[in-house]
Amino acid sequence: MPVSSKDRPLPTTRRSISLSEFEHRVAMLVRPFSLPLLRVSLGVVFIWFGALKVTNATPVADLVAGTVPWVDPAWFVPFLGTVEVVVGVLLIAGRRLTTVSCVLVAHLAGTFLVLVLQPQVAFQHGNPLLLTTEGEFVVKNVVLISAGIVLASRPRARRPFGPEPSA
Repeated sequence: MPVSSKDRPLPTTRRSISLSEFEHRVAMLVRPFSLPLLRVSLGVVFIWFGALKVTNATPVADLVAGTVPWVDPAWFVPFLGTVEVVVGVLLIAGRRLTTVSCVLVAHLAGTFLVLVLQPQVAFQHGNPLLLTTEGEFVVKNVVLISAGIVLASRPRARRPFGPEPSA
């Protein structure tokens, strides 16, 4: 028995895509610039924060001085700033990313000393679930450390905004 035109499915002019196919397409679209963008954005943040320390314009000088009171902040804060600027420049340049990322991670891990050595500054009323502004400033470094670990896993870069080499 022939199928009437009423029983045939209507042809579609637009193909619908599944959510997983959409996610795959987006991933393919952003993949070429995701790691370079992560690297450059981290580099800009490190240069910016480091320059503030080098020029003695940083709002965290007292926080640093209180965290490592055995070190003279007059030279230590600008020294940290210099390290941050160098790390930032090397991130943007995209060279020696594994080594640079290890320095980045070690530097950021050091910021957690605030939570141990100055809990009165990091936590409200001594409650570790209630962070102060300074506590939030320190704890957000978990994300930056994770970004550094991602970059350490991809040691080669071609250019600041160019595609990453295939694995």
